[in-house]
Amino acid sequence: MPSATRQLLGSLRLLLADRGAPAERLAELARLVAAGMVAEVCSVYVMRPGEILELWATEGLRSGAVGHTRLRVGEGIVGTAAASATSLNLADAQNHPAFAYRAETGEDAFASMLCVPVRRAGRVMGVLVVQNREPRQYAEEEVETLETVAMLLAEMLAADAGAAAPALPLDAALPRHFEGAGLSPGIALGPIHVRGLALVPTRLLADDPKAEHARMDAAIAAMRADLEALLKAPRLSGEAPREVLETFRLIAGDSGWITRLHEAVAAGLAAEAAVSRVMGETARRMRALSDAYLRERLADFDDLGNRLIARLTGAAPNGQFAPGYILAARRLGPAELLEHHARGIAGLMIEEGTATAHATIVARALDIPMLGGCRGALASISSGEIAVLDADQGRLILHPEGELEAGYRATIAARLVRRAGLAAFRTRAAISADGERIQVMINAGLALDLAALDQVGADGIGLFRTEVAFLARGGLPDAHAEQALYARVLEAAGDKPVLFRTLDAGGDKLLPGIERAEEENPAMGWRSIRLSLDRPALFRRQLRAMLRAGRGRCLRVMFPMVATVEEFRAGRRLLAEEAQRVGPDGPDRLLVGAMLEVPALAWQLGPLLAEADFVSIGSNDLAQFLFAADRGSPQLSGRYDFLSAPMLALLEQVAAAGRAAGTPVGLCGEAASHPLEALAVAAVGIQGVSMAPAAVPAVKAALVATDLSQFRAFLSGLRQNEAAGASLRPAITAWARDHGVPFE
Repeated sequence: MPSATRQLLGSLRLLLADRGAPAERLAELARLVAAGMVAEVCSVYVMRPGEILELWATEGLRSGAVGHTRLRVGEGIVGTAAASATSLNLADAQNHPAFAYRAETGEDAFASMLCVPVRRAGRVMGVLVVQNREPRQYAEEEVETLETVAMLLAEMLAADAGAAAPALPLDAALPRHFEGAGLSPGIALGPIHVRGLALVPTRLLADDPKAEHARMDAAIAAMRADLEALLKAPRLSGEAPREVLETFRLIAGDSGWITRLHEAVAAGLAAEAAVSRVMGETARRMRALSDAYLRERLADFDDLGNRLIARLTGAAPNGQFAPGYILAARRLGPAELLEHHARGIAGLMIEEGTATAHATIVARALDIPMLGGCRGALASISSGEIAVLDADQGRLILHPEGELEAGYRATIAARLVRRAGLAAFRTRAAISADGERIQVMINAGLALDLAALDQVGADGIGLFRTEVAFLARGGLPDAHAEQALYARVLEAAGDKPVLFRTLDAGGDKLLPGIERAEEENPAMGWRSIRLSLDRPALFRRQLRAMLRAGRGRCLRVMFPMVATVEEFRAGRRLLAEEAQRVGPDGPDRLLVGAMLEVPALAWQLGPLLAEADFVSIGSNDLAQFLFAADRGSPQLSGRYDFLSAPMLALLEQVAAAGRAAGTPVGLCGEAASHPLEALAVAAVGIQGVSMAPAAVPAVKAALVATDLSQFRAFLSGLRQNEAAGASLRPAITAWARDHGVPFE
């Protein structure tokens, strides 16, 4: 903690205890901050009803501006800091694009500006500003000092009735729709509860640092004990994402983080205030990181900070809600989500959630519907509002209208009934009504997914994503841990096949320890087999781990995103060399395959099928490359359909070439998880599909109810009539409905 902060905290101690007029207290705070930071201006803007920031106190600007200067949230540099909830450090503020000039303030002479949002429990209550004439960037110590003062100012504002947070707008009870990205499928309907960014500390300053250090150490020890108990909890056996929790435990023991907590205590903060201060500092630093995966770990630090403050204050860290609630949060850690799962959470909306965040991995494992990226939703939600979370369509609806709510309740009820009816398909093979056997397997990536093999009656694991365990751990595991994971997967599968996909890093899957250059289009950049071939030491280590894990078994390995036969050959050569080194400690049989995701490989099928033991079509990437459409772009959602004539023609071409060469061809990815898509894939000649475990019963039910020869004839005629490439979905849907094939 910088010395300037220590001195300023001493000056503010008496002011915090003063219960005088709010305007006088804020004016004195502005004077003290300006003097303590050697700033020529210090101003306090307070949030008023209607999301208006009003100048309430200043030292250095014209006094007549107090009570008259107002900015909307998002207007000017002050409004931008409030809207983004982040600090802005500008050397030349007046030439910044967001600068909004207010003549009454007399701020013409001041160039540099530091704006820090004043936040409490996840809500922005105002903005604290310092300015100087000299153009310069404020030092990191100065930023930390002003952020610490902003934390104290938030408590002052909360204590002053005149500065209370504004009420909800009058239209709060009207239906409101927010678009987002579905991160874990499903639908939830119930009361929504807001989790703040952090619990609010009840004590800010302390006179006895020694006692506060002791309190901090005790809280850290208790927090670690809680995490150990969570790891050992019987309710998590067989399904707990242990890789995620073990990574979380490592973060909890990080010595650098704990050192910063004690430094804040040494500066005069109470233990709980020190945690809040370091959480804010960590958030600011991690948001500035260029590595998206590392930024996602911010949710883990939020979770840990809340746990510490809860221990120090005796507060309940996660709230107490009746089962069936939807949780709304800016970020969420994995351990906290597990606790909410035990309390009956029905759905989750995370404003900053991503596909590789730890909470997302846990939500998928626990079958919790999860929505991410609903911009602006959190600021519009009040706890207790009824909401619909539709992760299938990427939509959050607050206060759904009567008919809409009734429709969603009926859908949820029908899904529960359908899920119960589909349970009978667990023990049934996927044999069509006319006797064709289709292999239905699951996609997996963590040890916790293995229980699904028996739960849904899958024929094997058609895609084991080896990078998921890396992402869950937060880095590359050691060789022994990696080998143990692969061995556990093979043991759980028994005689069922497992197709291990080698590391599919890069693109949207960023791993610490692997440098990444900025790319305009990462999905088509340095990733997958390209990265592995360029980093042969990393690639060889993974191949050795697989080979040793497969001792005495049949091992199936496939390379992702193969664009040329030569890439496949290069990967196979490295695998053969490692197999020779492992010798008798390796598998009894080794099968090597390629993933067909790049359309160029479809024009190299002859040499590829002559050398590959199997081919697996990756539907997600193949679709986006075939149509040149980013699958993550909301603007392109629904524009290009997997059930189209061009896509089915390409699949049929690959399937026919595979039959002629005697090489098995399967398909994995999101498309296979939908019954209609699975039917079409089987109809064009692909005899194996791999999907999310939850989709297996519904796909089996559709296949069992379908006469594939009859459907194949219908589809062939349909494709000839729609050769221009329009979606075939409406016609296929009507056929399935007319023939009693379940597909919803």
